[in-house]
Amino acid sequence: DSIMRVWALLWALGLLLKEVHAWGYRNGVFHNSIWLEQAAGVYHRESRKGRYQLTYKEAIAVCKYEGGSLATYDQLEAARQIGFHVCSAGWFGKGRVGYPIVKPGAQCGFGKIGIIDYGYRLNKSERWDVYCYNPDAKECGGVLTEQQKILQSPGFPEEYQNEQICYWHIRVRLGQRVHLQFLEFDVEDDIDCLADYLEVYDSYDDVTGFVGRFCGDYLPYDIISTGNVMTLKFLSDASVTAGGFQLQYKAVNASSISQNIKDFLN
Repeated sequence: DSIMRVWALLWALGLLLKEVHAWGYRNGVFHNSIWLEQAAGVYHRESRKGRYQLTYKEAIAVCKYEGGSLATYDQLEAARQIGFHVCSAGWFGKGRVGYPIVKPGAQCGFGKIGIIDYGYRLNKSERWDVYCYNPDAKECGGVLTEQQKILQSPGFPEEYQNEQICYWHIRVRLGQRVHLQFLEFDVEDDIDCLADYLEVYDSYDDVTGFVGRFCGDYLPYDIISTGNVMTLKFLSDASVTAGGFQLQYKAVNASSISQNIKDFLN
């Protein structure tokens, strides 16, 4: 009996050590390393008509059209663990509705963090957004935690397509800032940028921290975040496209930015 207890104890200890090694910090974010590789495949979509326009059946169709499926609760939580934060309720697996919150706020999440879960919806005709999962479809949006990366509109350098909605959620290490630099930019031009546009938010989401909306063929100015997160949203309507855009972001230390400002002022 004592030998069996020792073996059982060693077996349990081995499982515990595997679990400890699976979890850890990467890029300043506590996460499960197995989930991390899958989490970038989670993305938020809304109807071309705007927010909260999709029935459950339509939500499934949106994900299927892009080669994906409704995200499961675990996949949505995995993305949240590395910074995926969207203040829009959407359908996800098994007919549930909710949204992922990283940082509590007055305007979303009811002051809580985690998956704000509205539960299983009996009425599948209710209209919400949707959370899809497709680990192979990362061209249009995603959760980005690299220190440096080049982003571009879908299909670039070819023209982007009509009716596209892309969200990029950038999160770098705590104490760093996101330096966004535009390399090429050609998006359908109109006076108020109401047709096709790229929006930048100094925030976890596209609710707060609005920086600017850009269209036309001029290069926007460089943008540096005030924290370690930034959100980009690209939208194209049902007519007229253009060459698209290419930009890059880099993680920079907040201390070096402060020093550069002081040097400039002196």
